[in-house]
This record gives sequence, C-alpha cells and structure tokens, in this order.
Amino acid sequence: MKTKRVVARLIVVLPLFCISSIYGADGFESVRCGEDVVKALRGRKKSDGPVVNLEARHKDIGLKDLGAEYASDDESLGLVFWMICGEEYATLEDKDFVRDVIKIPKHSKATPEFVGSCQLNGKELPGIVVGVLKNEEGAAKLPAVKVWKIDEKQKKFVELPTEGLRCGPDGISSEDSAH
Repeated sequence: MKTKRVVARLIVVLPLFCISSIYGADGFESVRCGEDVVKALRGRKKSDGPVVNLEARHKDIGLKDLGAEYASDDESLGLVFWMICGEEYATLEDKDFVRDVIKIPKHSKATPEFVGSCQLNGKELPGIVVGVLKNEEGAAKLPAVKVWKIDEKQKKFVELPTEGLRCGPDGISSEDSAH
C-alpha cells in the first residue's frame, strides 16, 4: 500500500519537474565555464525574456549582453554578442533558436572588432563579415586578422581566409575601436 502511494506521488510530481525544466530553458542552462561554450549553445532555444533577468540567472558564467544587430536584409537573422566566462561570443539567432556560435578573438585598439563589409583583392565581397582587423593608421581599408562571413541561407558562420581581405574601418564596433 505504501509503495502504491509513493508511485502515485511520483506520477503526479515528476511531470511538474519535467515541465518546469523545459519551460525554464533559455539556451544558457547547459553552459559551463571551462567547457565548450560553442557546442553548448549551438542549436539551443533562445530566451524571449528580458536580458537583465537572463544575466541575473546566469551570474555563474558571467553572462553579459554586449549588443545585437540584424544579420540579414529581411531582419529574420539576428547577430548577438555575449560575454560568457570572460570571453566574447557571437550567436546567429533565427526565430527561437541559436543557429551558430563563434568565439570572437581578443580585440584591442591595435586589433579592433568589426562587423560590416569587406573587399577581397579590391572587389566587394557580398554579405556581412564579423571578426577582428589589424589597425593600420590612415588606411582606407584594414587587413583582416580572423573573420567569418555570415551565410544567410545556411544560417551559420563561415571562416574566411584573410589573404587579400581588407575591411572597414566604418564597421568597427568595439569600444576599443581604432578611430
């Protein structure tokens, strides 16, 4: 008789735990410092709640929203920058999901962060590029250090070779910008 009561309680209580964990998911619940943040975020459902609440829930990983912008002309793909575990990451978000994630290299005044367009061997490269450039005082376009093109169809970041690639400087987006 006692076993039946325990089983009956489990049948009632267990689904409540499952439902709360599903609805409480915000994409960052599986992120742990010292582990693969890119893998933990890719394909996760994103949070629709206020960013301040999301940051408060994830103080353990030092989560901080660093800003966002549209990554497609139809505004269906979002590019969102996050500080996680002391490192900067960019996510591509489509509808309710994080489609892809990259870790942004350290940047500074000498190597500023960049979001914009680039030229490959003097010819305009279509699409949006994200990454880090090398600051050359007075240069019209700056050489790329490490950059990714946003593939709108595949909804992912594609790393570009940097040889012959020059970008900006109007797309420099970091606080430590060169200009």
